[in-house]
Amino acid sequence: MSKIKEMKFEIKLQNHFWFWGVYFLLNFLRWGAYFNDYEYSFKSNLVEFALHIPLVYFNLFVLVPQFVLKSKYFKYALSLVMSLMVVYLLKTAMTYYIVSENIWPEANRDYQPFEINHIVAVCIGELYVLAMASSIYLTLTWLKERDRNRALREEQFKIKLKYLKNQIQPHFFFNTLNNLYALSLESSDKVPNVIIKLSKLMEYVLYDIQGSKSVPLIKEIDYIQNYIEIEKLRFEDVEVHVNLESNIDEVKVPPLLFISLIENAFKHGGLHNNKLKIKINCKVIGSYLRFEIINNFVHSPSFMNSKGIGLTNTKKRLKLIFKNNYTLEHQVKFNYYIIRLQIPIYNED
Repeated sequence: MSKIKEMKFEIKLQNHFWFWGVYFLLNFLRWGAYFNDYEYSFKSNLVEFALHIPLVYFNLFVLVPQFVLKSKYFKYALSLVMSLMVVYLLKTAMTYYIVSENIWPEANRDYQPFEINHIVAVCIGELYVLAMASSIYLTLTWLKERDRNRALREEQFKIKLKYLKNQIQPHFFFNTLNNLYALSLESSDKVPNVIIKLSKLMEYVLYDIQGSKSVPLIKEIDYIQNYIEIEKLRFEDVEVHVNLESNIDEVKVPPLLFISLIENAFKHGGLHNNKLKIKINCKVIGSYLRFEIINNFVHSPSFMNSKGIGLTNTKKRLKLIFKNNYTLEHQVKFNYYIIRLQIPIYNED
């Protein structure tokens, strides 16, 4: 159990009353039946619980935070022994004046105060109650703290994931608007088509996937196709093949996961090439989805030193969503750049 820096009444107040009430009732019935004297059992338990309860909470909310959580174990042990001595004195006096002049009738002989056997028996009884009650309380508090930390981690995960997704969208649209601007300078008749395609992309981002953890892969492919059509309007000579090697009707994926990989293919594949060739392969392999992009390119400082946020954010999102249960590999083969992403078939539950 990790250290709890600040001890609080983590358990609802009524549950404290329930615990001590039930515990008192069980002790009262148990010892009343054992001695066949319920009046004595009630009085003696009344005395004992009047001391048990303050000792337990004094230990939990004073001694443990002041000494145990600060690794001052000797001071804790010394303080606990002193507390037990005070409890012993109070119990002996209260028993004598309220219950019986025989301070320990359970022993079947008369005991005088401060005899070693009586001191040990009282201290052991107090330690038993202290350990049991404290263990229950600390366990329940730890469980609540664990649940709270888990909820906090999930909330932080959602916030971070939303932040990364929101970063990807402006990044993508910024690039597309740059392309549109370049075409407008040329007074190109392609501009209306680009605007129509861009509106479809924005509709997908603003409405279709808003707040969704996953989307059908077929819709994501449609989104990619629209993006490709925009890029085809920008490039003079481009050849793109999208190859779906499996039935993807039931497959779901996190939204906007692949678009940065496609962007990079156009961005770097278009450098100094007369003809841009891109091949996209999508295939289901068992319980995994493999997404592969192959594009021709020419080595350049721009390619080697690229620091775009798109691919970086994709890696962060993959780590957040799938932890280590994914692979993202890239290689250069001849004049082709190949990137492969393999993720488990997405399950938002």
